[in-house]
Amino acid sequence: MATNLALDDKLLEEARIIGKHTTKKAVVNEALKEYIQRRKQADIINLFHAVDYEFDYNYKNQRNKL
Repeated sequence: MATNLALDDKLLEEARIIGKHTTKKAVVNEALKEYIQRRKQADIINLFHAVDYEFDYNYKNQRNKL
């Protein structure tokens, strides 16, 4: 899909050099992948506060029942 974007050429070039990419397309694709990965990680971190934890649970009792 062809898309025209107004991107900061200095930022794009710096990202290309730091990421050792050969094309602007590779830089943008890598940036999008990292953006998606970070957002998914943030969603997972938010789940830690959503799970109820039983402080008195004894996992060792479960092991003995096997």
